[in-house]
Amino acid sequence: MAEFNGRRKKKVCLMCTGKTVDYKDPETLKRYINEKGKIVPRRVTGNCALHQRYTTMQVKRARAIALLPYSK
Repeated sequence: MAEFNGRRKKKVCLMCTGKTVDYKDPETLKRYINEKGKIVPRRVTGNCALHQRYTTMQVKRARAIALLPYSK
């Protein structure tokens, strides 16, 4: 049995690995919002700080043109 010392595997920022996020693609953006429509924090998504700010901006743009809901 492997020892568990309270540490979890560090999540990797998907955008740093090459995947893009755009406000015109709501299916990809749904990964970054929860069931209530709130933006998920970076400790959950695994984004780096730069890409979390970028993702937030893209989600807000998609909400403004009604591709994503503000709330459910």
